[in-house]
Amino acid sequence: MSTTQCTTPAQLRYRTMIDDYWYKNAIIYSLDLETFMDGNGDGVGDFRGLSERLDYLHGLGVDVIWLAPFQPTPNRDNGYDISDYYGVDPRHGSGGDFAEFMHLANDRGMKVIIDLVINHTSDQHPWFQQARQGEDNPYHDWYVWSKEKPEDAEEGIIFPGVQERTWTYDRKAQKYYFHRFYEFQPDLNMGNPAVREELHRVVGYYLSLGVAGFRVDAVPFVLETQVPGGLDNVKIRFEILEDLRQFLSWRRGDAVLLGEANVDPKQAKKYFGDGGGLHMMFNFYVNQFLFHALASKDTGPLRKALEQTRMDLPMAQWGHFLRNHDELDLGRLSEEQRQLVFEHFGPKKEMQLYDRGIRRRLAPMLSDRPQIELAYSLMFSLPGTPVMRYGDELGMGDDLSLKERDAVRTPMQWSEDSNAGFSSASTKDLVHPLIDKGPYAFRLLNVEEQMRRDDSLLNWTKRMVRLRKECPEIGYGEWELVDTGQPAVLGIRYRFRGKIVLILHNLSDEPLVVELKKKPETACRLIDLREVVALAPEKDGTHLVRLGSLGYRWFRLKEVRD
Repeated sequence: MSTTQCTTPAQLRYRTMIDDYWYKNAIIYSLDLETFMDGNGDGVGDFRGLSERLDYLHGLGVDVIWLAPFQPTPNRDNGYDISDYYGVDPRHGSGGDFAEFMHLANDRGMKVIIDLVINHTSDQHPWFQQARQGEDNPYHDWYVWSKEKPEDAEEGIIFPGVQERTWTYDRKAQKYYFHRFYEFQPDLNMGNPAVREELHRVVGYYLSLGVAGFRVDAVPFVLETQVPGGLDNVKIRFEILEDLRQFLSWRRGDAVLLGEANVDPKQAKKYFGDGGGLHMMFNFYVNQFLFHALASKDTGPLRKALEQTRMDLPMAQWGHFLRNHDELDLGRLSEEQRQLVFEHFGPKKEMQLYDRGIRRRLAPMLSDRPQIELAYSLMFSLPGTPVMRYGDELGMGDDLSLKERDAVRTPMQWSEDSNAGFSSASTKDLVHPLIDKGPYAFRLLNVEEQMRRDDSLLNWTKRMVRLRKECPEIGYGEWELVDTGQPAVLGIRYRFRGKIVLILHNLSDEPLVVELKKKPETACRLIDLREVVALAPEKDGTHLVRLGSLGYRWFRLKEVRD
């Protein structure tokens, strides 16, 4: 007798949706090659080292690896000053090493997305060196120039206190060139069709090597058409995103664009392009109000932020995170809200950056295990895709003696061995200093030690990753906020294909009881997804859910049958 099972049309549609929308229930892990693992002993992380650690990432439950720039670079801005889009920086290996890494990752069922840095190049890029030759050079118009110093040359600065201007004079060209970021990163002229055509070549090149998508750096600045005469004259050209999305879909139908766009929620839908722009965006807005909620113990502003960023586009998805490779940007908060977050998580001036953010790692900011667990559980439960930062699964610390954002870019702590198991090079040759003092020192806090302890933060994180992946309701379903009757408790309910998940978080330092008085909870038992516990409704149909201080509970609802 045949054992072949028939696939129903409904099952086929479901599988097709899951395949096409794979990014909605994925776990993304962000890392920088140079600080993750050194495979050849020169003190700098590389593709060989990363390949050696793929089993660790697979065991953690990671679906997607997001790589910071690894192309050739003078490396004056953590690799975001690219001098050749089609190569691998020799510090990180060769093109063959990259191809081998891609093969090994895909063989484990893991996807790879890479940074797409197209707002600017390095000033050492051959394109810019050609552009400086004069107006007759075909590359001249690949950048943005002005013969006279623009009146707004000191406006629109991205890095206050570090960056002095956005227009810099080039003696060879005898003109001013525009740069949204540092002066060694001249902006590409996205209004030039030749530049956009080259951008498509870059995207097509990496898609042909197996990349599953791109984290698009500085999206709003990619789309702006800059002209002298004031920033008020800037036009945002969303058709650039539409063209890029169309090209991407032609080359690889399931590839995605994940945008870095810290924009007002009212503008977000334009970046998603009604389904024809970005697939995903980082939710910087909710991120800021999440930390405000942790500081204030009040979920009201966070609830409002979640509603303000609600998306009704079926292919659109938010990426939620706690920390990333930059500062914790608090620019969207009011002055009072921002000062409250500073007071709790970055009270000293050396902990702050650019007058708007905090340059600390997650663990030192939150300081204790219960609050770290609460923050991570909350992030995993938000409507969107979780994005983790390397080392945060261990509770790694920061080094505030390093300049600017380098404080959170110290090498991964693999073991208590020499150089934390990161490199066999001499300690003086390491790309960044190790954290070797205090409670976050690598001899006390490392992968090897935490893997042996069932109660470690690493093993707790593994369990939470598995729990999140077992709740496709969060990634694919519809969501609504639940009235908990407690300002300190955030409740979210998800529905997907007849199943319901309810998640509660208590941000208070005091234990609380939440009374649930409405359907569907009153008609269901609450099956605890983290413990072997099921809560039946009271005689009057209500549910009394007890939450410990900084407590969290994940439930799946099961209908009560007579």
